[in-house]
Amino acid sequence: MKIPRAPHRWSVTPKQAIAIQKQLAPAIREQPLRGPVRLIAGADLAFTPDGSGCIAAVVIWDVVEQNVVEQQVTVHKVAFPYVPGLLSFREAPAVIATLRRLRHTPDALIYDGHGRSHPRRIGIASHVGLLAGIPTVGCAKSRLVGTHGEPGKRRGSRTALCDGDEILGTVLRTRTGVKPVFVSVGHNVDLASAEKLVLDCAVGFRLPEPTRLADRLVAAVKRDMVA
Repeated sequence: MKIPRAPHRWSVTPKQAIAIQKQLAPAIREQPLRGPVRLIAGADLAFTPDGSGCIAAVVIWDVVEQNVVEQQVTVHKVAFPYVPGLLSFREAPAVIATLRRLRHTPDALIYDGHGRSHPRRIGIASHVGLLAGIPTVGCAKSRLVGTHGEPGKRRGSRTALCDGDEILGTVLRTRTGVKPVFVSVGHNVDLASAEKLVLDCAVGFRLPEPTRLADRLVAAVKRDMVA
């Protein structure tokens, strides 16, 4: 998959990173998904046992056939400290490197992280989507910002994640009786399309299958490093 170079440096200070986020945020586009959406990539990341590197995995899943089409893994050196709200500067270089290894171009990407539901409205799902140029959805396991009520207990129940009068995303129940996930627009997708994509991919577990498989893949690679 061809991805152009980022329009900014990754090796920056936290202050510079915040300025870059503010500069990029207006470029995020929210619009319905266009055309057929069949090959869905899931991206997840873990850190090496010594903490010096990150393991990024991307799994492409066919939502029609419900099978894996391709998977790639990259181990990348960590060059940015852990700072809440700036995870893209710590994690995105590894994810972008992994996306570049793909032989297939996915129709959309679900990232195990936040998109618009971010203090500056550009979480890692939005940042990666903007750089990769593909529709991207944030599907996180926990809240970063905003307030919300409790969705109903049945699969498909949802409630808005809000910051005042602004809707940042959706708290979505993907499986009856199981904790919800936090869905938000990444890039080139609207919230209704993002919700549907997550539900279509959540075929038996809380997490969408592409990100669940990516999570399992990085966990397996990490286990092999300490075996």
